Formats: sequence, structure tokens, C-alpha cells
Amino acid sequence: MLVFRQLFDPASSTYTYLLGDQASGEAVLIDPVYEHALRDGALIHELGLRLIATLDTHVHADHVTGAWRHKERCGSAIHLAACAGAHHVDRPLEDGDQVGFGSRRIEVRATPGHTDGCLTFVLDDRSMAFTGDCLLIRGCGRTDFQQGSSRRLFRSVHERIFTLPAECLLYPGHDYRGLTVSSVAEETRFNPRLGGDANEGDFTGYMDHLGLPHPKLMAVAVPANLRCGRPEQSAGATDPDWAPLTFTFAGIWEIEPTALAERIAGGRGGELVILDVREPEEFADALGHIHGAQLLPLSQWSSALPTVGKDRPIVTVCRSGTRSAQASVLLRKAGFERVANLAGGMLRWRAESLPVVVDAP
Repeated sequence: MLVFRQLFDPASSTYTYLLGDQASGEAVLIDPVYEHALRDGALIHELGLRLIATLDTHVHADHVTGAWRHKERCGSAIHLAACAGAHHVDRPLEDGDQVGFGSRRIEVRATPGHTDGCLTFVLDDRSMAFTGDCLLIRGCGRTDFQQGSSRRLFRSVHERIFTLPAECLLYPGHDYRGLTVSSVAEETRFNPRLGGDANEGDFTGYMDHLGLPHPKLMAVAVPANLRCGRPEQSAGATDPDWAPLTFTFAGIWEIEPTALAERIAGGRGGELVILDVREPEEFADALGHIHGAQLLPLSQWSSALPTVGKDRPIVTVCRSGTRSAQASVLLRKAGFERVANLAGGMLRWRAESLPVVVDAP
């Protein structure tokens, strides 16, 4: 079974695509964004997949790829067009190459025109294709920088994409209107630049008069992407260093019950604030609470956040981890940087037979 997810970066309107083979657990990411490496990695982990490769459709000019960050975190290989001339590429891709993940394959098609190194990735059964900036939904990538050529782009689309089956779904690298997917049949008929009866002359005349400003991040993004997103200098640790934490796809930093218990047992519990956000009757019921926890019910936070110092990391706790997850979000929004939610709450804590304080009736 194919696992497929479409992810979005609102800052650059970039789509990132996750494809996984459920049987083997192997997965690939297409066009990952640097700032979302934690998000994407969390999703891959939660779906029980293992990232083996990142694939970029081209050297982007509007955002920095997350390829290097993923390689650092999980050892995934970096794939990019050979003609891009980028550094740190593990597998330079050529037209006709096949990229495997489990029992599935992706065909590499060279589709230059937006840039020399533009690639389109076609799934083995030709049910979907990932066109990057070559072909967008009812549009296409610009051709006025990075070795762009409107004539080459016209031929790339018509010869390498429009020749796919009519029902093949097309997933672009960007969309600025919230559109998510198109098809070969739709674009060959309705694309105002490339579809219908438009010929090469019509297309080049259209593209030569777009008059668009260059992307604001071009001077930063292109050099960074020629390094596959590797920082010029060490960026330092991106994960919190005060405890072994896990980042969830929901955007929450979590600490496992055993990790917190080990810290407390090792005499380092006083370095933390354990914030129990349940109601008083829950704090004192049979489920118990963690030794040293402070009770600050979330229901009382509506008027103002609790008075808690920022000098120590905070672990939020509730019955199941749901209310405390929201408490951690509120604290981060208020400027508390070192905050984690206790994964599974007191239910997980008790299920793992960890020590509790139960108030006498």
C-alpha cells in the first residue's frame, strides 16, 4: 500500500510530498523545506516509516531545501539533478533514472525550462507525477532567471508531462491560491499558457511579458540550495538540550514518562517545574500525581497565565496528555521556550508503574 501525504509551507507556498511503501516502511520526501524538517520527521515517525531519500525537483530560489537537515537527523540520501552542479549530493539524477522505496519506484524525467536542472518525478504506475515548478496548476514556472528558457519549458511540458495518461494526477511544487492537485487531462485543456491550441510562439510571447520581480529570498536560497541546504557555518543544536524530547506532527514537544522519571530519580527533578493542569479533585484522586508537581488548573488560565518563572524548563501534565498539550502551546506562545508535555499524561505514567503520590481520603 502506498502512503501519500501533501504538506505545505505557507511562507513560500511550497508543497512537500511524502511517499512511503507501507510493507517495507521505506519513504521518500519530495521538495522538503528547511524550516519544516522537524514537522516532516515527526510525521514520518508517527506513520511508522523510515526516510531513505530526499528528492528536490530543482535548485529552488524561494526557499531553502530541508535535504541536509534530514540527512543529519536520519541519514537519508540527497537526490538532485546532476546538471545542477550542487555540492553534497549523494545521488546525482539523470533523465530516465529510477528511485526505489520498498517495492515502489519513481521515474526521473528531465523537464528543463524553468531551470536547467528541473526534474519531474513520475510514480511507477503513472498515476501521479510531481512536476516541481515546471508545470503548476493552470500555470507554470517562470523562465527569466537560472538558465530559464520558455522554448525549452514548452517542449518539456508537452513532450514529458502531457504525454502521461490523461488521468495521471499532477502535483505542483507551489500553488498561491490554495489549489492542491490537477491532472494531465485538465492541464492539456485548461492551462491558459500551455494548454488548448497554444503553440510555442504563443507561449514564449506570454512568458516574455510577465514582468515579475525576482523572488525576495533568491540571493539566499540559491547559494544555500547549491549546498543542499547545508549551513555555511554550524547552526548549533536545533533540538532542545535540557531533556530527551520528541517533536510530534501536531507541533508539540513531548517527554516520555521514563525519561522524566529517570531525571527525578537522579536528583535532577528540582531543575524542572512539573506543572499539573488538572482540576484539584483530579490531582488528589486515585490516579495520583507526580512528586513535587505544582497544581495550576488549566481552567483557571482564561484570565491570565500562571505565574511561573522562565529560569527552569517546564513539563506540563494532565490525565491523558491532551489538556497539558494545550497548556504547553499557551506557554510557548507566552514566551516560555523550554516547555514539554508529558506524553500520555498520568495514564501512561501509571501504566509504566512509575511512582506517584496519592493523597489520603
